[in-house]
Amino acid sequence: WSSMLGAGEFGTLNRMLGWLALVSRRPSLVVSGINNGANTAVNVIYSGTVSAATEGTMLGIDSIAFSLAEFGQTDFSDAARWANRVAEAVLQRGLPPGLLLNVNIPHAVDSGVRGVRITRQARSRWEDDYQTRHDPQNQPYYWNGGRFVNLEADATDTDLAAIDAGYVSVTPIHYDLTVRSYMSELETWGL
Repeated sequence: WSSMLGAGEFGTLNRMLGWLALVSRRPSLVVSGINNGANTAVNVIYSGTVSAATEGTMLGIDSIAFSLAEFGQTDFSDAARWANRVAEAVLQRGLPPGLLLNVNIPHAVDSGVRGVRITRQARSRWEDDYQTRHDPQNQPYYWNGGRFVNLEADATDTDLAAIDAGYVSVTPIHYDLTVRSYMSELETWGL
């Protein structure tokens, strides 16, 4: 991995600083993560880990976002072995322009991971519920007590389903969010 640019939760400015000022040669691969907590379904939109990989893709560099689907986990060694396996495959085969891989690894020791599934991003949403609480000085603050809702709980081909079944989820994604199938409908609006 001698020619990789690691990008994490440092923000676009730092990633661009690294690319434009600190890297002496073009990296072969941008690896973002391993993030603590899954970046599946709608969470991809909010993910700094996925954004860092997207930034690499926009620079024309093959890019992968890696996440361990467990919060609070401190041992990333098993996840790192899976990440290495995927990264080596990308280095050998490459990716099409504009496409990056979003990889979520279940929390399990190597023997507990059942394999790899190529998946699609699940449809989901957050149902937010903010609770008003008070700090020791009786000042109000707000706590997000919402819940995550999988809108495709019966689907078997999604990133969420793969993680739940003990598989590494590999989802090819891109940053073009255009819904092409709706463009012709908008044309009829006479805007």
